[in-house]
Amino acid sequence: MIVAAWRDGFGRVFRAPALLAGVFATTVLIALPLAMSLRGMIEDHLGRSLVAGAVADGMDYDWWQEFTAQTSGLSGSFSPVIIGFASTLGNISGLLDAQQEVFPVAGAIAVYLLAWTFLSGGIIDRYARQRPTRAHGFFAVAGAVFWRFLRLGFVVGAAYWWLFSYVHPWLFDDAYTRLTRDITTERAAFLWRAVLYAWFGAALVVVNLVADYARIRMVVDDRRSVIGGLAATVTFIGRHGGRVCGLYALNGLVFMLLLTTWAFLAPGTTGMGPSMWLAVVATQLFLLARLLLKLQFIASQTALYQRSQAHATYAAAPEPMWPESPAAEAIVGGPLRPSYLP
Repeated sequence: MIVAAWRDGFGRVFRAPALLAGVFATTVLIALPLAMSLRGMIEDHLGRSLVAGAVADGMDYDWWQEFTAQTSGLSGSFSPVIIGFASTLGNISGLLDAQQEVFPVAGAIAVYLLAWTFLSGGIIDRYARQRPTRAHGFFAVAGAVFWRFLRLGFVVGAAYWWLFSYVHPWLFDDAYTRLTRDITTERAAFLWRAVLYAWFGAALVVVNLVADYARIRMVVDDRRSVIGGLAATVTFIGRHGGRVCGLYALNGLVFMLLLTTWAFLAPGTTGMGPSMWLAVVATQLFLLARLLLKLQFIASQTALYQRSQAHATYAAAPEPMWPESPAAEAIVGGPLRPSYLP
């Protein structure tokens, strides 16, 4: 069933290309203001100096160091770590080491998470029904479950906050210090740190799995209680733990293959002309592939849940339908309340 759900997930994603285009456009639009702001900072710093011409022709490391040393905030994130595959490693390292983002970037991340909270309801519903719901149906479901997902987000956010505020310091400050106190080789110290990373990563995966299937149950089963949805999700994962973990591992393996491919193909510093535009296109294709796999996670987990419950195309909530014209209200003598609203 694991491979079948995994393949079914890809099929559901490819049969709804508008969702991939929509989340890609959303990602670009949220990141665009930060990119334009950073562009203005760089332009103001360079001005009409001779260095501007050198930077336009290729990377000037001395100027780059000077720029990051004299600025702060958003411009402080403009460092060599953003080049090619280093940006991916930097994001992973920042997550595991609990590094805080600068305020503008953190604000953009918050907006992005809020947008995903809204869109994910419609995405799950579309993949669960396996038939077009059109824009009105998609946004109707997204709006109907948004507040449920927002309440769930506070609970999940509290779990992540506890992990990063208490578990992370205990593992990497207290436990790591005690474990490596008498160690004289860097290799052994690194192995202990890798083990602690694995434990912390496993805790993050558990929270992520519970949150993912709780969202799916809220949409597919039309659950409105966050606590009830979480309890039912824990029960489901307990009964089908092998399938749930196996599918997550398979999706994770595909994601690691994508990262490995990107490590070999990621562009480095380029000059002007075709090479620069090829680097831009390659980066956007990688972003598109990451978003496709993110949707594949959602679609395959939805498929696994429906297959485990023996209803491969079932969704408890009625399919949202909007009146074709205002005349529909006159038929019953008054305004119609859509059945999908709580």
